[in-house]
Amino acid sequence: MSGLRTEFCRQLGIELPIFGFSHSVEVTVAIAEAGGFPVFGAARENPDRIVADLAEIRERLGKRPFGVDLMFPKLAGDEPDRAAARAKSPPGHLAFVEQLRAKYQVPAATKPNFFANQVRNQAFFRAQTEAVLASDVDAVAVAVGLPADVIRAAKARGKQTFALIGAVRHVAAARAAGVDVLVVQGYDAGGHTGPVGTFTLVPQVIEAADGIPVLAAGGVGCGRQIAAALAMGAEGVWLGTAWLATREYGTPPMLLKKLLAAGSEDTVITRAHSGKPCRVLRSAWSDEWAAKDAPEALPMPYQQALTGDLLAAIEEHQVEPLVYEAAGQSIAWFNELTSVAAIMQRLTRETESALAALHRRLPAAS
Repeated sequence: MSGLRTEFCRQLGIELPIFGFSHSVEVTVAIAEAGGFPVFGAARENPDRIVADLAEIRERLGKRPFGVDLMFPKLAGDEPDRAAARAKSPPGHLAFVEQLRAKYQVPAATKPNFFANQVRNQAFFRAQTEAVLASDVDAVAVAVGLPADVIRAAKARGKQTFALIGAVRHVAAARAAGVDVLVVQGYDAGGHTGPVGTFTLVPQVIEAADGIPVLAAGGVGCGRQIAAALAMGAEGVWLGTAWLATREYGTPPMLLKKLLAAGSEDTVITRAHSGKPCRVLRSAWSDEWAAKDAPEALPMPYQQALTGDLLAAIEEHQVEPLVYEAAGQSIAWFNELTSVAAIMQRLTRETESALAALHRRLPAAS
């Protein structure tokens, strides 16, 4: 048993205060097997796929706990399908996307892809939510929005509830909704994120949370940060970027090469991915959309409807200049292909070492 097993870990039935977010079933299973609490990212999955994935995870994990993360963003429109949303694209935006396709000689996609086949709308969110609530998953995490009705429905089914928040002002709504755990995500994080750094935001939220357990998320890649998070009063940490460099994730070779070579300064906040501020690995995609003559990215869901076909083709064909993924500033700690278990072991060893060093530096009690 790890020396890092806290009372909060005991309550959840896990060994380590490490919570791992991933879109991969394999990574989800491996995090649980290594003693952490995995959270499966289902926001890019259709409801039928969610049902199948959660059933597989449960079969493989048995009684080990795991959660599911869904997004509930505010949308600029609620078109019934992607075609209707794409029809709202201004001609200049359509021309810009076609210029990118021609400039980088991107072949057409031949495989289905979420961004090319689905648009985020309220009906899609409801169907995803129903699939998750009907499952036996232990926890439901909500992100990019805090729907009180989903929190209540999950709690009524005996599920733990997590809310990802990016500002102190979000605490009041989370408390009113009855959220069980706050995942405080700072500017350092990959994916959709806010403007305040993790180690500035976390202690402010802990003070405002008045006893609600807090997890520190965003930029966490080493044990020193985990020790610091625990010292601030967080119950644990939440990592997502870490797992991109694992064999279990199966990152495509070209993208993997870029991720392994990246440092913290090789990520950038852009709206070009989804229409909302999102930290991603810098690439020609983000550079082109940041150019002076580029159009402004459209709000969600229109940006995805505009670029979905091209992004699907870039991903499928691994077009080197343009390929990217959501990644946080913690990417600097993940510069070799490894396993989930090895990362968990490193983080545990480093955290224990950092805590031991802290105790050695503190003056003896008088």
